[in-house]
Amino acid sequence: MGHFTVVDYVIFAILLAASLGIGLYYALSGGRQRTTQEFLMADRSMHCLPVSLSLIASFQSAVAIIGVPAEIYTHGTQYWFIGCAYILGLLIPAHVFIPLMYRLRLSSAYQYLELRFSKAVRICGTLTFIFQMVIYMGVCVYTPAFAVNTVTGFELWAAVLATGLVCTLYTAMGGLKAVIWTDVFQTLVMFAGQLAVIVVGVQQTGGVSEVWSKVWEGNRISGLDLNPDPTERHTFWTLGLGGVFLMLSLYGVNQAQVQRYLSARTEREAVRSCYMVFPSLQLALALSCVMGLVMFARYFSPGHSELQQNYDVVLYFVMDMLQGLPGLPGLFVACLFSAALSTISSAFNSLATVTMEDLIKPHFSTMTEAKATLISKALAIFYGLLCLAMAYVTHLMAESVLQVALKIFGMVGGPLLGVFCLGMFFPWANSTGALAGLGAGLAMAFWVGIGSILTRSSGAKPPPPSCTATLLSGNTTTIIQTALSNATLSRPTGLKRFYSLSYMWYSGLGCFTVVLTGLIISFLTGPMKEEEVTPGTIYPLLGNLLFFLPEHLKQKLCCVTPLGQRPSTQHRTPSRHKQSNGLAVPPEEGTSQDETDSFLANSHTAFVEHETAV
Repeated sequence: MGHFTVVDYVIFAILLAASLGIGLYYALSGGRQRTTQEFLMADRSMHCLPVSLSLIASFQSAVAIIGVPAEIYTHGTQYWFIGCAYILGLLIPAHVFIPLMYRLRLSSAYQYLELRFSKAVRICGTLTFIFQMVIYMGVCVYTPAFAVNTVTGFELWAAVLATGLVCTLYTAMGGLKAVIWTDVFQTLVMFAGQLAVIVVGVQQTGGVSEVWSKVWEGNRISGLDLNPDPTERHTFWTLGLGGVFLMLSLYGVNQAQVQRYLSARTEREAVRSCYMVFPSLQLALALSCVMGLVMFARYFSPGHSELQQNYDVVLYFVMDMLQGLPGLPGLFVACLFSAALSTISSAFNSLATVTMEDLIKPHFSTMTEAKATLISKALAIFYGLLCLAMAYVTHLMAESVLQVALKIFGMVGGPLLGVFCLGMFFPWANSTGALAGLGAGLAMAFWVGIGSILTRSSGAKPPPPSCTATLLSGNTTTIIQTALSNATLSRPTGLKRFYSLSYMWYSGLGCFTVVLTGLIISFLTGPMKEEEVTPGTIYPLLGNLLFFLPEHLKQKLCCVTPLGQRPSTQHRTPSRHKQSNGLAVPPEEGTSQDETDSFLANSHTAFVEHETAV
């Protein structure tokens, strides 16, 4: 369909060289990545702007950049309503998850699970996250490389190796600082590449008015679909409400995103970065959707509205629009691979962090800081090589198996979100309930997901043309499985109807299953009491919702201990966690900032000492 010129190759090479250069700079500057605090947490010194751009870069995957336009091209603008989910999906993390985790001074999000529950819950959460990210990494590298190879002639394995090795090198050399600043650079490249395609596409289609008239004539401007049926793939409710759970699993509890919040200089900077993500996400969504509309206007002709959605359509459109404009095809491919680099570098760094903090450090109490940093860098390299191995495995898979792999990644986020919600919002939940809930949530998600795949593959009629598109954060993924509607097919009943549940509800289903199962098991095995809960690990959601109850009743029902407050002395007895973890009681509300900082530092030191002792 088209091939790269020398200028295109030069632009693509500049992208890789610049990313490598940023990693080299941070390897030779500052503390030279000699401590785990600098390598894994960027010395907790980042400002809100680079953190926010890094968050958006982790969210945008290469497959999203070609998948969302394909969705709009085929089905219209209904998918745009997922932007409504961004509001609650970012407000809740900003005011609930970020303050709670930041004040506990964690390095790994899963340290929270041990503080709140037990070491067993922490290890299970960590292993679930590793499983999620390892499956995703190979897909993230291979899929855009394969798509670009198909339509541009760009060497497939040259692209895979270049992406994987460059990303591994700058992540291992420069640590989280390099990952964040390359994300900033790559975000700008992403936006520039998409904007170039849109501007040239509108110009060659005949202008904005011509594009609008064609998409209107082709019925691609979707209205507000308020159908409450959860089996409908995309409605306002599935996108705007179901999407909230997806966003919470990405921006609330995913290690790749949490690690960026925790690298901020102050809690206020961390919260501000979350707010700054919102316009960036809306801009990214708008660019992808407008690109899909311009594609449709370019190729639409009356009487030929049956369109097949796949990656090739998007890449063909790009090469069609930009052919003859040296450098612009290379800019779009750089945009595509910027998304891949930013996402997998987030995966490498977050995987190295959880492996080090959750699985290695607790078992090697005498490990020196220099040795811990060296092992962290080795872990980043190991996960980089594993990424290339997973890319090869992905290459051997059939397309349907590839879709299964992407779906599995999407199904894990909901149960992980459920465990954190169980711990933060329900003080009665205990360790047994959390473990049982996580197991039940994963079982439910895999049951529905695998059931939907088997049901679809064993159908009597062949499925219509379909495609998978993915939206990701570090390590976060959304699967868009699209199929042209067929009015002659009867509505499924029984289990088949259950398997037809929209993929946008998977996170919500997994989360609710974990919370419900966890609460039932906790009450059956003996709910936790207020004095048994580590101070600072509960967000007083129930206390705020039950504001009309008397204070003594709220304390009895909810054992409310808000962050930054000391529990009332008449209801406090020596805590099991206070004795074992050595955590200080949070300071009274209204105490000075110095006292609060002292409490946080002492709590973190005590927790590290507790881990060392264990």
